[in-house]
Amino acid sequence: MQLHSNIIGAGRPFIILHGFLGMSDNWKTLGNRFSEVGFEVHLVDQRNHGRSFHDSEFNYDVLADDLKHYCDVHQLKDIILLGHSMGGKTAMLFATMYSELVSKLLVADISPRFYPIHHDAILAGLSALNFNEIKSRGAADKVLSNYVPEVGTRLFLLKNLYWVDKGQLALRINLEVLKDNVHEVGEALPVHSKFESPTLFLRGDKSEYVMSADEALIKQHFPLATIKTISNAGHWLHAENPSDFYQAVITFITN
Repeated sequence: MQLHSNIIGAGRPFIILHGFLGMSDNWKTLGNRFSEVGFEVHLVDQRNHGRSFHDSEFNYDVLADDLKHYCDVHQLKDIILLGHSMGGKTAMLFATMYSELVSKLLVADISPRFYPIHHDAILAGLSALNFNEIKSRGAADKVLSNYVPEVGTRLFLLKNLYWVDKGQLALRINLEVLKDNVHEVGEALPVHSKFESPTLFLRGDKSEYVMSADEALIKQHFPLATIKTISNAGHWLHAENPSDFYQAVITFITN
C-alpha cells in the first residue's frame, strides 16, 4: 500500500513527516516556502493518519518500511528528510536503516530516547466524540475542551475532522489502532542505530522533549549532529515560530 502525499515544487527531494495525530496538511505553509527555493517537497501522511491507508500494524519498523516503499515508487534518492515528534522518530530510524538514500536529516523536537505514554487525555477526548450527535466543528471542540484545555492543541486535533457525507463528520485518523498502539510512539531508537551524515536537531526553548541530558545519546546515534534551539516555541515549534524554524532549516540544508 502506498502512502498519500502532497508533492510541491521541483528540485532536490525534501520529505517532511508529521507527528502523532497530525497530517501532511500541517506542513503546507512551510512546504510551499521550501518549494520556492528549489526543492521538490513531499508532504507525506504516515499510515493511520491523514489520507493514508489504515492498517492494524503500527510501529516504527513499519513506518520506516512505508517510507522506503514510498521512495522506491517515486525513485527518490539523495533526499533531505525532516520529521517532527513521531515523524522525527520515523525519520531517525529510516536514516539509520537506509543511510545511502538520505543526504541530510532534520529532527524537530524529539530525541532518540524512550518516552512514556503521555497522550491519554487527548485520546480520551477524541474517543468521546460521538458523531451521531456532533454535527459541527464547534460542537466537537466543546466536547474536546473537557479533555484538552489548550486551544492550540484542540485546533491541531480538529484538523482531523472531515465530512464523510452531507451532515456526517468523522476523523481521518485510525483512532482505535492508534489507541491500541500508543505505547509504540514513545519507543527508543534501537541501541546500535547510527547515521553518519549531517543531522540537525531542532528543539523549542519552551519544550521538554529534547533536554541537555539527551545530547550525549543524540551524538552516539548521530555523530555529526548539531542541536539548535528555536526561541519562543514549544513542541509545535514549526507552527509557533515558523520564521526562525524556516531560517534554521534553510541554513542547514543549503550549506
